[in-house]
Amino acid sequence: MTSPLESLVLFYLGPVPITLAVVTTWGIMIILITGAFLLTRQLDLTATKRQAALELLVDTIDNQIRETSGAEPAPYRGFIGSLFLFILIANWSSLVPGIEPPTAQLETDAALATLVFLSVIWFGIRGSGVRGYLRSFAAPNPVMIPLNMIESVTRAFSMFVRLFGNVMSGVFVIGIVASLAGLLVPIPLMALDLLTGLVQAYIFAVLAMVFITSAVEDGAHHSKHKPPHSPN
Repeated sequence: MTSPLESLVLFYLGPVPITLAVVTTWGIMIILITGAFLLTRQLDLTATKRQAALELLVDTIDNQIRETSGAEPAPYRGFIGSLFLFILIANWSSLVPGIEPPTAQLETDAALATLVFLSVIWFGIRGSGVRGYLRSFAAPNPVMIPLNMIESVTRAFSMFVRLFGNVMSGVFVIGIVASLAGLLVPIPLMALDLLTGLVQAYIFAVLAMVFITSAVEDGAHHSKHKPPHSPN
């Protein structure tokens, strides 16, 4: 087991080191893209078992978005669903011998948190415009602008720390127990790790959804309630 502060370099592309976490991440991306392409081919009004399972997954994601934020899921379904599935598969990749989950590496979790941070800005601007989004930082008064900006950064940082800490702790516990007790004893812990991976993917996606929709709602609220112009 390598340290989370160190990445195993497999090879170099010129001066750029390609680590195991990068290769695993790209492998997961290929699996998701290929699976999405194959599962969405030849969709019909009369759903097959494959299409019914896919529709059930989409409906589940939509219901979670509605229940979490109260927003219509269509604008956010693609991003939140992809984020959840990627983190879930990344967490569960620890079951493959010789593979450590990319989410147990600092750079992967930092990239995911950065992606959420940028998506909050993107959806906020798309939903209420640049002025509406920037005006939301001045709520309830302009004195709060620095604190609101710091809060937007610290929320993403907290997501990064939570995901990294929980996934890395699970990897360490299973590795230590396996080295001390052999191969059969850690099996219940591996089952628990599967559940933990699912919960962490769910929590990360839900937090991302809450942050995005709150930014959109705040921006829309302040774009509709513009301060009146002073009379000439």
